[in-house]
Amino acid sequence: MKKLNVALIGTGFMGKAHSIATAVVPILFGAPIEIERKVIVDIDEELARNAAHQYGFAEYATDWRDVISRPDIDIVDICTPNDTHAPIAIAAAKAGKHVMCEKPMAMTVADAEAMLAAARETGVVTMVSYNYRHTPALQMAKRLIDEGRIGDILTFRGHYLQDWGADPSKPLSWRFNKAQAGSGTLGDIGTHVIDAARLLVGEFASVNAIVKTFIPERPLPAGRFFGPSGAASSEMGKVDVDDAALTMIKFTNGVYGTIEVTRNAWGHHNQLGFEIHGTRGSIAFDYQRLNELRVAFADDPADAFGFRTIYSGPNQPFGDKLWPVAGMGQGYIDIKSIEWYNFLKAIADNTSAAPNFADGLQIERIAEAILASGENGNWVNIEQSAA
Repeated sequence: MKKLNVALIGTGFMGKAHSIATAVVPILFGAPIEIERKVIVDIDEELARNAAHQYGFAEYATDWRDVISRPDIDIVDICTPNDTHAPIAIAAAKAGKHVMCEKPMAMTVADAEAMLAAARETGVVTMVSYNYRHTPALQMAKRLIDEGRIGDILTFRGHYLQDWGADPSKPLSWRFNKAQAGSGTLGDIGTHVIDAARLLVGEFASVNAIVKTFIPERPLPAGRFFGPSGAASSEMGKVDVDDAALTMIKFTNGVYGTIEVTRNAWGHHNQLGFEIHGTRGSIAFDYQRLNELRVAFADDPADAFGFRTIYSGPNQPFGDKLWPVAGMGQGYIDIKSIEWYNFLKAIADNTSAAPNFADGLQIERIAEAILASGENGNWVNIEQSAA
């Protein structure tokens, strides 16, 4: 078995999560490819050095360009702010490296198209890190849908609600800056729901959206700031991205749906969820209760009819690789580990991973259409991929 060396670009929260996942995946799954966490990169040398020690990387560096050109690097893992995804991914793909890229894939559709073209040119395996789709309960929902257990899908209602952006004293991090993030809540968390909807229901045909910014300015950060917490200065800066988006959807298969996403919903910490109604039943999921899938089937007996709960365990997808008893509980790192297992298995089998850069491009088209509809108030059609 060949050992593949990983270069992780970015030492923030997602860099930490990916580091834990790559350490855990061989233990949980007996990874199909042996990997070594070879080098971690950050423009701040002290952060890079400390992360190498804490996250278990053999080396550290401060320039991603030097790292991806190295012949001993096989996988490039991109965990940086959105504005750097395209240049790193394109250079890595052209250098023949497999690429794991945090979401959203790119700042624009044009960037995503260039990333996909570079990957197809060299044939490398790509994955966009929409990790929630790998949750066993969500995969169980897909199984039930594919088996026809809820009949033909009629409607989809999705949401992703967070509250860390509701406080106007939160500093103006890069996530509130269009030049670095591309968009706000839509790109940050809304694309996760779009990915889930595409996986479970199908392709988007057109959208009609309301896109709003509720807090027009925030305190500038005091020092480096990458996440939803941190110190603020007394100077204010403009917020030029969306705080919320409410979208109506027409799917290509005739299903109708809605998606609500906001970072300004007090009391909702990280609530990605959906409810799907079909001709023979319904499915409901809430990531804050990620070990539970709620189902109701039309053929249940009348005296016991209603929603009931399926608890994630060995009978659900990937459950046999995690913990042996339903209800023992799976967590965020378990999901990230499944994501990395799927990526490594695609490399080992020389097949396409999912979601890959083609999926990421389609999600960017949908997100761009939502923003356009938010501007003009009209239904906007989604360009469909040639495949």
